[in-house]
Amino acid sequence: MHAPGKAVTGTLRDGVEIEHRNPLPSGPKNGPGAGGFHVECDFFAFNPLQTISRIPCGMRDEAAVEAFLEMMSAERGAAANTLAAYRRDLDDACTFLSTPILTAASDDLRGYLADLARRGFAPASQARRLSALRQLYRFLFLEGLRGDDPTSTLDAPRKMRDLPGTLGEAEIGRLLALAEEEARTGAAEAVRLHALVELLYASGLRVSELVALPVTIARRRERFFMVRGKGGKDRMVPLSTPADAALTLWLAVRDADPRQADSPFLFPANSEAGYLPRQVFARDLKALGARAGIAASRLSPHVIRHAFASHLLEGGADLRAVQQLLGHSDISTTQIYTHVLEKRLVETVERHHPLAR
Repeated sequence: MHAPGKAVTGTLRDGVEIEHRNPLPSGPKNGPGAGGFHVECDFFAFNPLQTISRIPCGMRDEAAVEAFLEMMSAERGAAANTLAAYRRDLDDACTFLSTPILTAASDDLRGYLADLARRGFAPASQARRLSALRQLYRFLFLEGLRGDDPTSTLDAPRKMRDLPGTLGEAEIGRLLALAEEEARTGAAEAVRLHALVELLYASGLRVSELVALPVTIARRRERFFMVRGKGGKDRMVPLSTPADAALTLWLAVRDADPRQADSPFLFPANSEAGYLPRQVFARDLKALGARAGIAASRLSPHVIRHAFASHLLEGGADLRAVQQLLGHSDISTTQIYTHVLEKRLVETVERHHPLAR
């Protein structure tokens, strides 16, 4: 880092030169404006509190958004897909607004939300983009880049929360039985698909967590394993006996292939990430479902995750336990599954309430 008091010049994207004096050292913040939250540019690091006001208007929004995304990554552990979604949403807002996003007022943002509705965005998509703006302006306020939060007076679009799509136990049983039958042929892709489906239904993992699992979970042969989910949070998930058996078969096929044997991933592939792309698994799952008589529109990895949660609750599992297994940070996210409890609750009242007899 350059010495305090010395002017530093650097170049942002598109060749915009800026001068930066008294760069602050990196370290934890102690209130608005304190500490050295740095945004990496092409050639040097700068502190947005000191530098953003010096950048030409056309570049200030970009610098502010970059600082926000860096904070989401470093402090909140946001995944790459999450950061990409935030960037798309904020870029769209910047494109619409006639004023820089740093100085936009509530009416400007209200106009943007109205434009989203005119463009046919669903209420859920509108709410997601408003959420991105809320988090951006909360960050700018806390960092002293704004003295107010223009989203504080905005109402979120009203939306009906859709019940999650799911499959019945009989349909899941049919899907798993066919996957097992096809795996008996010994074909590597069939054995892999059987292991994926068994593991997904046994654990309720997100598809991004499933395909990126390390091979060590299969080598340990334990009934539970740890997985790192959203926000870098670890949780313990179960491994059922059928899933363990399917993994054992897959591990033998995997290790016999010299192209895969040394990979750190349970489901290696010749991809940029080194593991099976989630889109490939989703495609194979839909094809399996079609062979099992399940419409492709009703089947996806997320539907299997929903089935895992719904069937647990139908079997008497506690909602809080399901929350922990799914990796939901907020119980309200899990409460969408309570629709599956209605029949059990009615039966409980009729069986135990004295006036129901």
